[in-house]
Amino acid sequence: MRIWPAVVVLLLAGCGVRPSGVADGGEAPTGVAPGVTLYFVGARGELSPQLRRTRHLGGIPEAMALLLSGPGESGLRTDISASATTQVVVTVAPGVIRLLVPLSIHEVTPLGIDQIVCTALGVHIQSGGSKRTEAQVRFTLPTPESDKRRTCPLFR
Repeated sequence: MRIWPAVVVLLLAGCGVRPSGVADGGEAPTGVAPGVTLYFVGARGELSPQLRRTRHLGGIPEAMALLLSGPGESGLRTDISASATTQVVVTVAPGVIRLLVPLSIHEVTPLGIDQIVCTALGVHIQSGGSKRTEAQVRFTLPTPESDKRRTCPLFR
């Protein structure tokens, strides 16, 4: 009867399963979010995050629509001209998020471009995307600015 434990141990040891090293599964999603973080401009001209309580994170297009709707009663301002259209076309490719905004380059300042980039990349990262992803902001009239790959200055 004492032979059975030894047989079981030998069978398990000989089944070919070997221990492996730690496998990197990437970054984990952050879970349920109370809302989405939008980036506006503070009193000193700095980018300032604002949590919009939507009860869910949503996607980049929804965040862009909220951003283009303005800062509301937050006491912050925006460097993006008001537009009746808030729909942004979002294309995600390996390493880059392309955002086709309903604005010309003359309707947004460099800080306004940072608002767009930080909001899009923030949603992407909070959804479990890579922190190394960059963003391209494309305007209604093509400009050299549309080809630039950008990162959020707050995330560096």
